Amino acid sequence: MNNSEPLIDEVREPSPAVFSIRTAEIAVSLALAIGSAILIWDNYKLGAGWGPYGPEAGYFPLRLAVVVLIASIAVFIYAIRDNDQTPFIEVAQAKLVAVILLPLLFFVFTIAYLGIYVASTLFIAAFMIFLGKFPIWKAALVSICLMGFFFFIFEIQFMVPLPKGPLENWLGY
Repeated sequence: MNNSEPLIDEVREPSPAVFSIRTAEIAVSLALAIGSAILIWDNYKLGAGWGPYGPEAGYFPLRLAVVVLIASIAVFIYAIRDNDQTPFIEVAQAKLVAVILLPLLFFVFTIAYLGIYVASTLFIAAFMIFLGKFPIWKAALVSICLMGFFFFIFEIQFMVPLPKGPLENWLGY
């Protein structure tokens, strides 16, 4: 590296923290503990013992859930004792994540109503227009052609039915 090049930390402006590493570790450990407890209960009801022909359906999943529960308890205790207040994510970083995450969540929910091809066309076009700063005609051309290609491959060539919406129904698919 050239000595005249600034390091990334020297260029980046720090912003306020959204939450600390301690908070993230506690939240993740609690989420994993709750999920593990649910899996333990469900697999116990399913049958987690040893049957006449070998292990029952919940035998191995229950034991794996116990291991994850123990690990999440260890992480929780470590997070409380360590008390690391270093920022886990800052406001500027959270905004960068939200720029991708919020449209992605919208895309996932619109698949149920518009179908995967129309939702994907809109998703790709929106990203090209708003993040890539492409002209609308280029975004429309690329997204429509790409989804047309995928429709041809999946629906016609491979005959794999994917979620469809009103447009595909109107076209007879």
